[in-house]
Amino acid sequence: MNVELITREDLQKLRRDLLEDLKQFISNSASEPKKWLKSSEVRKLLNISSGTLQNLRINGELKPNKIGGTFYYAFQDIQSLLQSNNLKAKK
Repeated sequence: MNVELITREDLQKLRRDLLEDLKQFISNSASEPKKWLKSSEVRKLLNISSGTLQNLRINGELKPNKIGGTFYYAFQDIQSLLQSNNLKAKK
């Protein structure tokens, strides 16, 4: 039977390593946007009313996925919409 001694320095090193890993994990997850947004999140992000969001949906400018009674919008689709509107405004 092998017996290994763990010193205070070993525990402190483990603590520092764990804290560093947690910091990296939190910073990575905070920087990545959500892939799918609910209607309320889209309205807040774009600063639009529910009627305007409905018009975007009806006109086909945003194509949501409906799960149950909730619409979900792809973040990438919202970015594309903003870029296309930005290009139209520049012309």
